[in-house]
Amino acid sequence: MQSSMIDIRDFGAVDDGVTDCSAAIQAALDRAGECGGCVYVPTGTFLCHDLTMRHHTSLYGHASWSFRHFGGSILKLNDAKARCILDITGAFGVSITGLSLDGGQLGDDVHGILLDKEVPNLEEEDSPRIDTCRVGHFSGDAVHLEKAWCFSIRHSMLCHSRHGLYLKGWDGFILDNWFSGNRGWGIYACDGPHNAAVTCTGNRVEWNHAGGFAMRNAVHWNITGNYFDRSGGPSVAILEANNPDNPHNYNLTVTGNIFNRSGAGFGQELEEKYLCHMLVEDTYNLTCMGNTMLIGVDDFGGGNLSPLYGYVLDRLARSEIRGTVGDRGCVKQPVWDKGGHGQGFVLESGNITVTDSRKKTDW
Repeated sequence: MQSSMIDIRDFGAVDDGVTDCSAAIQAALDRAGECGGCVYVPTGTFLCHDLTMRHHTSLYGHASWSFRHFGGSILKLNDAKARCILDITGAFGVSITGLSLDGGQLGDDVHGILLDKEVPNLEEEDSPRIDTCRVGHFSGDAVHLEKAWCFSIRHSMLCHSRHGLYLKGWDGFILDNWFSGNRGWGIYACDGPHNAAVTCTGNRVEWNHAGGFAMRNAVHWNITGNYFDRSGGPSVAILEANNPDNPHNYNLTVTGNIFNRSGAGFGQELEEKYLCHMLVEDTYNLTCMGNTMLIGVDDFGGGNLSPLYGYVLDRLARSEIRGTVGDRGCVKQPVWDKGGHGQGFVLESGNITVTDSRKKTDW
């Protein structure tokens, strides 16, 4: 009987920092595909690129990485012309657990984990699960999901890449992750005809140069209980829809989040509307309640005091924005209301104070 527990070392993978282990690891992944097996990556650094996972298999290792460093079981990119380290396109029901994927900033558009389909498969859900992984330092995106149907990203760190997560997809859970230090957005979900049914809860989203979460043509998003810190643009940006078949964002909940020192700019030439905690355009059926806002500068006192605005609002309907608080929550004004709203829009800006001083106010 063929064992379903497969060690990449048995196929010739070595962690000497010199050997290209791609063929050896691929052989282990192919063997796993024959038996629905688990491929084990031991502690060490294994150079590789363009690995392809098979249906209903798993890849796992030791998740002994830290906030600043890769550690444990490391797959390190060694080809600047690669598409990715790990390709899960067409591999239904895969699990990736406990790995560090280090892109080394090689190439121009190389991703960490890639799912890339020209058209969605409506006969079977993709169902990838990424758990307890550190994926970072990629010239492309840490995780790039193109037309993904059903996915889960949990307990992981997606960092120092173009975007932490690039998403065109549906029916996902994004729970308890770090999205840190990306050149673009923590989550960028703006290019699809729909980006739908996504739950984002308990994430720490910090120091992403474009901003925290950006979405367009968004339907059924639940953004609850996250902490956003020092974003270049908005912590949350719900942008003007551009799908003629579905011309609005709708059915969104943004509740119980902390927005801290958003809209920092980081020297970028940004439109003024992006210098805020939250930007909402062209949206109906939005519930936005119980959020907390605070201005700030960089950790050691540098940088500009931001953001200018709490909310920037443009063309909302059948939506409520209530119950937001923020002692020194913005620099210029709590709400920049650009108008164009439809029926059923309720705005209660709450207790958001304005300041033009870096000095802490007295209680």
